[in-house]
Amino acid sequence: MLLSYLLFGAIALMSFIVQKRLQAKFEKYARVPVQNGMTGRQVAEKMLKENGIYDVRVISTNGHLTDHYNPANKTVNLSRDVYASNSVAAAAVAAHECGHAVQHAKAYAPLEMRSKLVPIVNFSSQWVTWVILAGILFISIFNNYFMLLVGIILFALTTLFSFITLPVEIDASKRALIWLDGAGITSGTTQEQAKDALKSAAYTYVVAALGSLATLIYYILLFSGRRN
Repeated sequence: MLLSYLLFGAIALMSFIVQKRLQAKFEKYARVPVQNGMTGRQVAEKMLKENGIYDVRVISTNGHLTDHYNPANKTVNLSRDVYASNSVAAAAVAAHECGHAVQHAKAYAPLEMRSKLVPIVNFSSQWVTWVILAGILFISIFNNYFMLLVGIILFALTTLFSFITLPVEIDASKRALIWLDGAGITSGTTQEQAKDALKSAAYTYVVAALGSLATLIYYILLFSGRRN
């Protein structure tokens, strides 16, 4: 049990460091303009057009680092700082989110799989904590392990979702960087800065996946220990 707590502590610390590093990188590169002065919105619209995608809208959304692609309504949602900024950070983020739109248009398998899991994971995320707590209570009162097993299965689905997300995000960044360089949006130093920004963002998904896996292992060990 002590080992589990140490592992959770290490992952929490890692997550904190990665988030702080990500914020610092984006604040740094948000002060560096791209050569042609294009805003995040313009970069996104250009990338979509050059990839033959005309049914995806680029819109502004509230928040900081809330940028995302929504395959349900085919929108590239850019936070206000990214939408109107002509920085390297904005170009990298905008191109990354358009990378997801390109994945969608090309039926990229991991994205298709992740999209199919979204309704299940939304349900699981909403109820998994309560199911696991109920499972522990059922064990204590009735010596019944079924509810805890159900909770573990629900949490396993969220863990699977986290790991499927990794190749989706990495591939979107790869598409973004290739396009940014080829389109002349970034080059030389600014290309390396865009790469650095997206790499820092990718680390957040890695840490999230590892944290989810560690929690799943903890629940499995709890289940096994209780039964034994």
